[in-house]
Amino acid sequence: MKPEDIRPWDWQRIMIGEVPPVFLLEVVLRMAFVYLLLMLSMRMLGKRMAAQLTRNELSAMVSLAAAIGSPIISPDRGLLPPVVIVIVVVSISRLIAYISSVNQKIESITQGTLDTLISDSVMNMESMVKTRLTRERIMAQLRCESILHLGEIKRLYLEANGNFSMIRSDNPQPGLAVIPDGDLEFLHQLRKENILVCHVCGQKNRSQNAGERCSNCNHTAWVNAVL
Repeated sequence: MKPEDIRPWDWQRIMIGEVPPVFLLEVVLRMAFVYLLLMLSMRMLGKRMAAQLTRNELSAMVSLAAAIGSPIISPDRGLLPPVVIVIVVVSISRLIAYISSVNQKIESITQGTLDTLISDSVMNMESMVKTRLTRERIMAQLRCESILHLGEIKRLYLEANGNFSMIRSDNPQPGLAVIPDGDLEFLHQLRKENILVCHVCGQKNRSQNAGERCSNCNHTAWVNAVL
């Protein structure tokens, strides 16, 4: 469109564009076709497309969205190219899914692996750095699970799809409180034990010497464990 073709208050151009009004009827037909095509392709990709997406499925979804968007409103675009793209995307996704199901190494490459964030009530600092998760983010997740302290947790995993999964300890031990430091009223309600734990990762101070460094995270801040 040339600059001189743009005129203020040109409602036909603003509302319809440079196509004749009859094209609106064609848009309805195009949208119906693309909608059915998308639903069919999602059905062919499997039930996981209706849940949280994996990397492979998210890539497929973005590719489908990029392929089928333009033909809806572009009168110069045909409907056959999106069909070809859908066939290619679905075929590649199914091939990757099949290879991943028979080869664990390929599955780890395409889908990722789980990471252990908490082991026996202690935060795994290496895994946190690897997954780029902060202490505050993990604490917030634990509070969402109604956890009061790390002593209640046997394992906390970050699954390959980004979900958290937790295994509670059968015999909870005193551990680091997950309550925010600013909530003094709640913290005072918790029963403190005569056991020092690292304020950063929850590692127990075996010698109970407040001046030594944590063997897990190398910090020197110690607090009383709660139960």
